[in-house]
Amino acid sequence: MKARENQMRLPHTLKTPPFLQKFQWAADPIQYMEKAARQYPDIFTGEVVGFGDTVVFVNHPQGIQEIFTNEKKIAALGKLNGILQPLIGDNSLFMLDGDRHKQHRKILMPPFHGERMQTYGKLIPNLTGKVFSQLPIDQPFLALTAMQEISLQVTLQTVFGLYKGERCQQLKHLFPVFISNVFRSPLTSSLLLFPFLQQDLGAWSPWGKFLRQRQEVDKLLYAEIAERRQQPDPDRTDILSLLMSCRDEAGNLMTDRELRDELITLMLAGYETTATAMAWGLYWIHQKPQVRKKLLQELDTLGDSPDPMSIFRLPYLTAVCNETLRIHPVSMFTLPRVVQESVELLGHTLEPGTVTQGCIYLTHHREDLYPEPEQFKPERFLERQFSPYEFLPFGGGARGCIGQALAMFEMKLVLATMVSNYQLALVDKRPEKLQRRGFTLAPANGVKMIITGQRARQESRVTMATTSAL
Repeated sequence: MKARENQMRLPHTLKTPPFLQKFQWAADPIQYMEKAARQYPDIFTGEVVGFGDTVVFVNHPQGIQEIFTNEKKIAALGKLNGILQPLIGDNSLFMLDGDRHKQHRKILMPPFHGERMQTYGKLIPNLTGKVFSQLPIDQPFLALTAMQEISLQVTLQTVFGLYKGERCQQLKHLFPVFISNVFRSPLTSSLLLFPFLQQDLGAWSPWGKFLRQRQEVDKLLYAEIAERRQQPDPDRTDILSLLMSCRDEAGNLMTDRELRDELITLMLAGYETTATAMAWGLYWIHQKPQVRKKLLQELDTLGDSPDPMSIFRLPYLTAVCNETLRIHPVSMFTLPRVVQESVELLGHTLEPGTVTQGCIYLTHHREDLYPEPEQFKPERFLERQFSPYEFLPFGGGARGCIGQALAMFEMKLVLATMVSNYQLALVDKRPEKLQRRGFTLAPANGVKMIITGQRARQESRVTMATTSAL
């Protein structure tokens, strides 16, 4: 009876039957959210799959601020991320709560800031040049695939310190296949959303294939961990080496299982999301000729071989990246929170046990914040400053993405390197459509592009370092 009363008090409950809502959510979450927002613009309650069945979605900045800042009454609990568990395990930062979450977050933060960024600043343009130099001239390629290749190599080198060798090659081949088999379409992504589909019916069944590929990835990760334990090298600066040297407050090192789960989490987050954002960036730069023209004018002011941090600070490049993440946020929503004590949210009282999420996609498409929200206009980020509750591509609060600084750094350097050195064009002039790819919003057709040539040497200002060192 109490649960029913609480259900009745939930704000703006959608009237569509729950089973139909779940189907709509799994098949086309954007259409589901946009339809709900037309009826209830700021807050609504839906029945969805994953993150708790009944969820209060919030897209008004005031409500999102309350969710992010009132941690006493609205807590982020790892157990709500249970649909990710088959991928990332029980010891991932996403799954942890309380002191363990704070400890792991503290351990993981340093590699994504400070002096490490200088090292990444040399690495990223090199890898970009290497990948693009292998693409044929005047032949179509998928920008999403090329961005995934760059992102994967950046991840392997920053997280593992792996540059070459058999294990490196095996991970380069196996991890994309493993992720693609789960995330390549809304249908395959449903394996994580619907537990009843998680049946091992042999190597050829979808879930059976997933389990066997996960086992192969795990075998490589545990072999790397074992080798590092047997042959510790204090001079290594990769993230795995850092994690292996850290101790918790009781003086304990991370276990092999904890290391594995954090490595999978970092690989998943660093590979899929950043690659998707960069593919969208390439799409919009070449969909809007005036954007490319302005961007090249700005890049050319830096002269030959500019410092990576100078590129990172360019205002128009920053605006282009921000507008890309606004119009096509990689993640649709923030990580879920659960109400611990009765709390007021946009004039509605939420009772303990209520699950709520900030809806990033809907917030980024609010007409009152972003006039003509469907139009790609980088200038809007030059004309005003948006609060972290109005522009939140990486979530926020205690569960904000720890890798956001590196992700933005990588996105800016990769786009700057490609646009400065290559003449690129979209093969298909028709608008690229959004498609749910796992938990991201990816371009449905992968952004098909063609390299028509290199920019004249005297015009190119962001020069690629030679790849001989690679």
